[in-house]
Amino acid sequence: MSQIPQIPIPIKPENKFSALRVLQYIVLISVILYFGKPLFIPLSFSFLISIALYPICTWLEKKGIPKGLSIGMAISSLFILLTGIVFLLFLQLKSFLDEWDTIKNKSAESLIVLNNYLETVFNFSKTQQESWINQIKNEFGKNIFPFVGDTIYSLGISLVFAVLIPIFSALILYHRKLFVKVLYSLFKTEHTKMIHEILHETVHSFYSFIKGMLLVYLIVAVLNSIGLAIVGVPHPILFGFIASVLTFIPYVGIIIASLLPIAISWITYNSIWYPLGVILVFTIVQYLEANVIFPFTVSQRLNLNTFVTIVAILAGGILWGASGMILFIPFLGILKLIADKSKSMNTIALFLGNSKTK
Repeated sequence: MSQIPQIPIPIKPENKFSALRVLQYIVLISVILYFGKPLFIPLSFSFLISIALYPICTWLEKKGIPKGLSIGMAISSLFILLTGIVFLLFLQLKSFLDEWDTIKNKSAESLIVLNNYLETVFNFSKTQQESWINQIKNEFGKNIFPFVGDTIYSLGISLVFAVLIPIFSALILYHRKLFVKVLYSLFKTEHTKMIHEILHETVHSFYSFIKGMLLVYLIVAVLNSIGLAIVGVPHPILFGFIASVLTFIPYVGIIIASLLPIAISWITYNSIWYPLGVILVFTIVQYLEANVIFPFTVSQRLNLNTFVTIVAILAGGILWGASGMILFIPFLGILKLIADKSKSMNTIALFLGNSKTK
């Protein structure tokens, strides 16, 4: 009697880490984040603000202040701080407008000098220069309306966010116990302790993130002041610290912060080299802030490696613009905390961690 041949059944090894699966998750999450940014951006800011204000609210509640009043006081304090930053911006613009007539006269004089220089050195006649300027004006006129439309739309969205974010933050703080209970109910009972530890460490890590940001602004202020002092701009410490505070407003803040020192240096020395020196100082400091100071300082506070931090900044800028460049770093830190607590995410924790991570 012949025996039936046995066909070996291949045993599928346990796949703890699948690069394809991770790629699928990254693509899916990126699509959701990109198309859902009108909802996720204000919710994300509200979530992080509520984490930052949570210790203040609990401290006030322990002093006998009702929960609603404690939340209102904490959010009001943050509003006063932001109002102070806006007031500094207003003073900067006002000072610049006060010097506008002098700057306009200096611009006219410099334009005449530039015209003569181009005509003498490059044989670029005034007629050709006027034709080139008119062409630039025409091109600018064609693009100004889409630019104004985009600017108005962005301002409208910002105003909506300015209203929604404090409301969402207050609601998250007020119903925080309910949200924690819901979070506990989503997982098994044996995971309750791990979730509690993640929540506690999230609050601690985000505080470290805030401290890191304050350190970044301090370093940027010192570098700005030193650079402006080397150039010879009057009041370098004042301009350096104002520029550091205004860098909180992405892109636009540093441009507005540089206008007054550029104008003052131009008026004081009557030379184009000093304004160019101011632009060079702010450019170098901003480059260092974006690529060295911010990734190194903040990532160390969140136990993230610098490479991942820079990638997160770029990805945040692509998906959510300036808001993403701010938000993606603390969320990456939260992901690192979760990965540290989960055995199935050891590879992700290893990838996100720095060289000092155990």
